[in-house]
Amino acid sequence: MLEDFIIGRIKAELPFEPNAEKEGLFLALGAFLVSRDAHKAFILRGYAGTGKTSVVSALVRALGSLKQPCVLLAPTGRAAKVLSRYSGAPAYTIHKQIYRLNRLGGEVFTLSDNLRKNTLFIVDEASMLSNQPSAVSSQPSAFGSGSLLDDLVKYVYNGQGCSLLLLGDDAQLPPVGSSYSPALDEDFMRGYGLEVRCHQLSEVARQALDSGVLSEATKIRNGAITVQPNGRDIIKVPGEEVVERLEESWREVGAEETLIIARSNKMTNLYNGGVRARVLWKEDEISNGDRLMVTKNNYFWAQEYKDLEFIANGDMFEIERLSNRHELYGFQFAKAALRSVDYDWEIEALVWIDTLMTDSPEANYTLQRELFSRIAEDYPEIRNKKELVKKIYESPYYNALQVRFAYCVTCHKAQGGQWKHVYIDNGLGEERISELDEPEKREYRRWLYTAVTRSTEKIYLLR
Repeated sequence: MLEDFIIGRIKAELPFEPNAEKEGLFLALGAFLVSRDAHKAFILRGYAGTGKTSVVSALVRALGSLKQPCVLLAPTGRAAKVLSRYSGAPAYTIHKQIYRLNRLGGEVFTLSDNLRKNTLFIVDEASMLSNQPSAVSSQPSAFGSGSLLDDLVKYVYNGQGCSLLLLGDDAQLPPVGSSYSPALDEDFMRGYGLEVRCHQLSEVARQALDSGVLSEATKIRNGAITVQPNGRDIIKVPGEEVVERLEESWREVGAEETLIIARSNKMTNLYNGGVRARVLWKEDEISNGDRLMVTKNNYFWAQEYKDLEFIANGDMFEIERLSNRHELYGFQFAKAALRSVDYDWEIEALVWIDTLMTDSPEANYTLQRELFSRIAEDYPEIRNKKELVKKIYESPYYNALQVRFAYCVTCHKAQGGQWKHVYIDNGLGEERISELDEPEKREYRRWLYTAVTRSTEKIYLLR
């Protein structure tokens, strides 16, 4: 029987003997893969330490051996890098897979045609997928309908015989502005007219619990609202030792594998400023070697680079060379050669320095409206509004990269990625945590669980 044969191939790729819970998963996956339903979908929810990544890796290898095409996707570049690392296959961001730039329509991306046939699209970190247009800011979306989940479903099922497998952990933070993760909710996904199968992995492997990180994550998911240091892989750091510990982490695992997570943009600004001043001894507002995160999708600077449609919100870069810092339109800019942290490419772009320390996407939107008005003053001869807007959209200054320092980020920005050493500032003292009401505790628990599960080796507690 074909179904049994496929299940056997998946199990043969596993590095361990499956337990009863995974045996049930393989039966469900086998039935899903052989189903001829034109609109089939599978949701696999799995908590940290339950073996979800091992199962997905085995599935990808089994499909490859059977010459069954599959495409691996994730919401962010960092999440795609993690997916590619553990699956052993190339992975791409959803945006770069399903959208194409409308060259005639300015900064607008339309939904691509899915030309694939009989392909399984595997999407990791699906808890991050929003069905709400412009969920992060008041700006209108430049991508498709503005709802990433809607567009993903439409794209996949426009292909002949294509299907969708959504992976995620619904104990993590939901999308910004949402109280739950719609892509991991079978009832919601059935609303698209899909035939949805669903399976939950909840049994944490015994060997996973040997890790203090996964052990604490499990306790948080089961109701704990604090993380207990063990002196081994979960370490409490007094304020006066933070600089010394960060220096140790950078020596041991490198800057790219070290991250600070805080609860607000204001707090990330404080940490980023502290790291630059006291760890890196940087005096200039921005300089060579600085780590940056892009905070707004940008296609302008990608146009000259083959196979690079756009620079995505959340992409991380290191400044290789900084030059030609100058003021124009009342704002500060600099030309920068940027090396991607998650991809093997470099790009040259104009960086908008004023956006480095803003506190919200809305603040950046306000800055961009001011810049728009000031650039417009350069063209008093253009009376036609449409022509004026087109001229401004062509300006390299209007398209300057909006960035933040990326030594410390919010938990939502870290979601989907993994780092060896993660420093966590929960923004709350123990007394304040105990005063939270039940809804606040549930929200905080999700935040803490997501922050803790960003680490693969060590956690440092900063408060």
